[in-house]
Order: sequence, then C-alpha cells, then structure tokens
Amino acid sequence: MISVNKTWNYLKSRKPYQKILLLGLLVCGAVLLAPLPSPVFETPYATTLETRDGHLLGAMIAEDGQWRFPKQDSVPARFAVAIRMFEDEYFPYHFGVNPVSVFKALLTNWEEGRIVRGGSTLSMQVIRLSRNNPPRTLWEKLWETWLVLKLELLYSKSEILDMYAGHAPFGGNVVGLEAAAWRYFGRSPHELSWGETAALAVLPNSPSLVRPGKNETLLAKKRAFLLGKLLDRGVLDSMTYRLALEEDLPGQPRDLPRLAPHLLTRVMAEGHAGERNVVALDERLQRIVVQKANAHSRRMKSNYIHNAAVLVVDLENAKVKAYVGNTDAGDLHGEDVDVIPAMRSTGSLLKPFLYAAAIDQGVIAPQQLTKDYPLIHQGFSPKNFDKTYRGAVAADEALRRSLNLPFVNILMDYGYEAFHAKLQSLGMNSLKQGADHYGLSLILGGSESSLWELTNMYVNLFAVYQNGLDRPVTRSYDRSDYRQITYEASQPAEVLSVDGEPLSISAIWSTLQAMTQLSRPQDYTDYPWSQRHSQIAWKTGTSFGFRDAWAIGLNGKYAVGVWVGNADGEGRPGLVGVQAAAPLMFDVFSVLDGKLELIVPTSETAEFSICHQSGQRAGDYCGESQLMSLPVSVSQSEICTYHRTVHLDSTRSFRVNSSCYPVNQMLHESWFVLPPVQAWYYRRYHSDYQSLPPFLPSCDEALSGKKMSFIYPKNRSRVFIPREIDGTRGKAVFEIAHEDRKEKLYWHLDGEYLEVTTAPHQLGISTFAGQHQLHVVDEDGFELNLNFEVIRE
Repeated sequence: MISVNKTWNYLKSRKPYQKILLLGLLVCGAVLLAPLPSPVFETPYATTLETRDGHLLGAMIAEDGQWRFPKQDSVPARFAVAIRMFEDEYFPYHFGVNPVSVFKALLTNWEEGRIVRGGSTLSMQVIRLSRNNPPRTLWEKLWETWLVLKLELLYSKSEILDMYAGHAPFGGNVVGLEAAAWRYFGRSPHELSWGETAALAVLPNSPSLVRPGKNETLLAKKRAFLLGKLLDRGVLDSMTYRLALEEDLPGQPRDLPRLAPHLLTRVMAEGHAGERNVVALDERLQRIVVQKANAHSRRMKSNYIHNAAVLVVDLENAKVKAYVGNTDAGDLHGEDVDVIPAMRSTGSLLKPFLYAAAIDQGVIAPQQLTKDYPLIHQGFSPKNFDKTYRGAVAADEALRRSLNLPFVNILMDYGYEAFHAKLQSLGMNSLKQGADHYGLSLILGGSESSLWELTNMYVNLFAVYQNGLDRPVTRSYDRSDYRQITYEASQPAEVLSVDGEPLSISAIWSTLQAMTQLSRPQDYTDYPWSQRHSQIAWKTGTSFGFRDAWAIGLNGKYAVGVWVGNADGEGRPGLVGVQAAAPLMFDVFSVLDGKLELIVPTSETAEFSICHQSGQRAGDYCGESQLMSLPVSVSQSEICTYHRTVHLDSTRSFRVNSSCYPVNQMLHESWFVLPPVQAWYYRRYHSDYQSLPPFLPSCDEALSGKKMSFIYPKNRSRVFIPREIDGTRGKAVFEIAHEDRKEKLYWHLDGEYLEVTTAPHQLGISTFAGQHQLHVVDEDGFELNLNFEVIRE
C-alpha cells in the first residue's frame, strides 16, 4: 500500500507531458503483454503448385477441408482499394480502432434497439478470424480491441491487409482472396477486372448470406454500392463503372487447374505440403504436352497399353519445363502412379554411355567393326532385337541400330566392372548392387533406373560437351557440368557430388553424331518423323518382356524423355521404344524450338588415317583409307587387324607358299579377312565380301578342316515330332559329333538362328510339318547342312 501511494505521489508530482509519456509506456507495456500468437494464424493451408509468372498448375485442399491458399506476396491493388472502401475506408490512418466508426455503430444500434451495425476495422476482423469468430459479447469486444492494439504495434498495415485477404471467408469452404479468385473466376486475383474484384470484396461481409449462385440480387446490390462509392471517390471513371456493373457475378465454384497432379503429389511427398510451390514449368508447354501424351495414350489403348510419361528439361539450366507423370488412363490402369521417378528396366538407354566410354579408353574407334554373332557367356545368351546377326558391324552403326551383340562384346572388352563405376560417376545412383550382380546384362537393361534419372544423365551428357567447347583445353571439364535436374523455379540446379573422370567432349561429340542418325530397328527406318528430325540426337530402349518403351532425345535446347507402357508392368507385343515411345517424343519436339549443331571439338580431336572397311586405324595392308577428325583417344585403339597380305598363284585362284609355288611367281595382295564365324554371317549382308581362296592342294598349309557330322538324323530323313501329354508340340533331338570338344556350333533352321551349343552338341527342335533345312557352322567356318522332313503327328 505504501509503494502504491509512493507511485501515485510520484505521478502527481510530475509535469503533464511526463505523465502522458509514462501513461503511454504503461499502456504499451500492457498491450505487448497481450497473448497475441505468432504467427497470428495457426491454420493449415492448401498445397499449391504454380509457375513463376503466377499460373496455377494444381492445388491440394488443406487438412481441415478448406480451400485456403498459403500467404501470397502481395494483395492486388484493386482489391486493396475495394476492400478498404467497403469495409474500412480509414484503415491506413487509425491505430486498429476507428473511434468514429465505433460511435456511429453505437448510435445506430441504440436507435434500432438491436445490433445492426458493427464498428469493426479490418484489423479487428483479422483478430476475430484468427480466434475462429467467438461469440460477440461486450467483454469479447474489449479483449479483441486490446489484441488489435498489439497487432498494430507489431505489424505494418500492408501485412495486416495480407492477413485479412488470406483468411477472410468467401462462402462455403473457400477461404482467402486467392482461393476465391481461382474457385469463382478461374484466374489469379491480380488478373481480375473491377467488376470481379468488387464482387469478391463484398463477400466476406456476410458469407453465410451472400453465396455465389444464390441471392444474386443482394450480391449485385452490394457490388453496385461498392462500385458507386469507387466512382464517387474518383477511383473509377464512368465508362469503367458502367462496364463493371454489367459483368457476371460469380457462379458455382469451379474446379481448380489439374495440369501437373503427379508433380503436386511429389512435392508434398518431399516435404512441401501446405506450401506455395513455385516451379519452373512452362504452363503453356505443360498444357500442350499433357494433351499430346493423352492423345498418344488413347491411340495405344487398342494394344492394351494404357500409360505414358513425359519429361521436358531445359538444357541450359537443367530446369524441368514439363512434367507429365502419367496419362488419364483411369483408376483401373493406375493413372495416379507417377511413372517419372519409378524404377524400370533401362533397356538400351545406356548404350551411348558405353560407346563414349569405350572411345575414351581406346577400346574402339567410332566406326570400328565390332562382333555381331551369337554368344553364350556364363549362361548369358543375348540376342539382337531383330533376331538377326551381321557378323561384323561398325560401332556407330551398332549404336544407331541399337544392336545388342556388338555392345555386349564392347562391354566385355571395356569391362563391366569399369562400366559400372563409370555409370555411377555419371550420376546413376540407382545402381545399388555391385558390378557382379549385373554382369554383362548391364548394357541390355539388366539394371533399373527412372525416367527422371536417365533424362538427367542425357542432359549432363550434353552439358559436358556444350560447356567444354567454351573452355580452354587445359580445363575442358568441370564437375559442375553434372547437375541434378530440378523442378524448383528459385533454386539453381544442384551440382552432383560424383567422382571419377568425366567423359571427354570429343567422345560425347562422336556419340551425339551417331545418335542423330539413329534408325532402330531396321524395319522402321521409313517412318516420316525419322527423316524430319535429323537434327535431334535420340535413343530408344525396350525392356525385356516388352514391359517398357523408352525414348530420350536432345535438340540443343531441350531434352525430352518419354516412357510408355503399363503402370502395373504388364508387357505387350509391340511395346518397343521406336514404335511406342519415339512418336510421342518427336510429337513433343515438334512444339519446341532449338536445333542441334555439333561443333567439332578441335582441341580434343586429331586427323587419323582410317581403314575404309574395318574402321580401325589404317595399317600397312589396308587398301583404301581416308583421313578423319576423331577423338585423340583413337590413337590408343588397335591398328587394323582385318587386313593382311596373302600370296596367290598367277590365276589368283589359290593361296600358295614357298613349299608349293615359286616365290618369284607369286602375286601379293592385301585382303580383308574376317574370322570364319563372323564371315559366315557377314556374307549374308555383304555379297561383295570375298573369302580367302583355298590353298593349292600340294601346299603344307592346305586347310584340313575340323570334321563334324550328324549323329541323328541322317540327311533327307523323315522326322516325327510328337504331341506332349498337355497337347503342346514336342521336340525332336538333333545331335552332331565334332572332332574338337571345345568347339562351339551355331545352329540355324531355315535361315533363322536357333542357338549355340558346346559339347555334347544336342539341340531339341520343334517346328511345323513339311520340308526344312538345318545349317550348322563351327567357329572356324566349317559348315554342315541337313535336309529333313517333319511328318504330321
């Protein structure tokens, strides 16, 4: 009591201005102690997905079932003016409480004998909204007033207006200006006209009474009142006023855009639920790609192929410009599955990376002949897609045709362990198992990856080449060229933290050159889109069992990645990259600008004399060669191993040596010679191939030949193939004896390759009734033919 008296006496002794100052400090202290939460609103928000220029791509409703968008950057100027004129004209000038409005409200309510008018300011309404609109009592009004004072002390007028615009009710479960603009007009609030803005400005005043689609007369009356006030204050001219009065009122709420639903789900799963997500997507391009993907998917449905995914990436900044995770296939066909990050068999999409890596290591030259004939390696028996074999084929042609056997042989020479490490260094993080787990199948789809990761690898492949051209030779490579593609608009693409030597820009240049001439498989080279898009480097892929069709391409400005298939993994005949995925890829490229111009990286290339037939560095015995600019690593590759000098008799009909022919009469010629098995397949596609002439019979080196013969059946036998118990056609076992038990035999039925066997040489054959020919060749080219007839069961 004594201390209170002392304080009172102290205040009485002070001068008037000191009393006012002390009183003000006490009031401010009391206001600051008011329990105003921070943030003011603790409510859940919808998740939004929008472009950098404000186009809404999609949204997910808030956890409490309200369409309440996260905080926007600013309130549109039109709405700021309209809401002040309708709700709180003196909002910029008062301190949260407008004494004039309070006095007028008290006077009106006294005269009416009931509450017909409130004196709430926008600031007071923010407090009420933050406290979920408690019952209106005198004590509640006093408490809100106290909280408003603190609100005004801590926040600017623009921040308070932002709070109001973001949390005001607009009817039903629509909360906040931005949600209302999209739900009622299908546009951003910044794009609304005066008539539309005024209609929304009057809604929060009585959302339970004035709802779009109902009570239009009252809504029109309130809007007209506001527009008239704006006219009187000089905000609107008479023409704008009259036009605004004629504008349509909001109707039933519209569906929000749903242009990138799978990306929306992805950002939520990655921890961005309840946030405003600004992405790098191009709204117009996204809309076009969605339409093209859905149209393509509808065409594929006749073959029971229901799903497709497309990814478009800007090569300059690694930003995703279009993201179509799946098509509108329906719930039964998994349309909600986002295929872009899903793990799938890679098919042939890793071949360009092996091609470039093998060139870098001098394993191959770009046009060097590679082996293309049947192979069995530790139980692994790969086949070409077209089930034919060419004996020997140039490496770049093997890439263009996406031939399997040549790349398996290249991988054997390069080493699958080294290639496994190389892929990891290029950012293929999906290789979770060790190299031995994949083995040689790594190059043919034995590993899994996603459209996201694979497209990223192709983007980085081009980035290393393109950026390397602009750097001095001493630092052509920079690890920052390997980036993680991103859909975020504000953040730059993250640099991948990978180790190992990058691919050289010259090897990538050779790879891209080969990819611009891609024509796989041979039966589909006449497709019109294949000719129109020669300035696109592209690659297709098909997984085992026809479950996944891939196509990824580069046009110098964009990368387009496409996957087509069934989300549940069901395979379908015809589900191959060039037929199912490539047409959609080129359809997307048709709306993209960009042109691929492959500049020779002169700092990393050199002139080499290349053998015309073998594609290897020309040796002493090469007949025809040409100078070519190739990666400097070609200097490490082999000198031509296919040409050698042969000694002929004067008729050029026989090979000879000093044991059977005078040396001074011999003719010496350079001859292109393939190993026997390769030669046997090569001749089928190259009628001009000339086999080595035989030796003169009297020469010691005369070919003795390893003999083999059929044990069963004999030539021109009639073979009976029975039916099994389950009704299926059985097999007849054919057997051959060979002098060399280590020799491999290659079996062909009616010109089609069947299998390769090692001793004992037995093969079960099932075929239809009629005449057939069995052709068998060993590794030295010795051939055996058998004609037989299958009689009906």
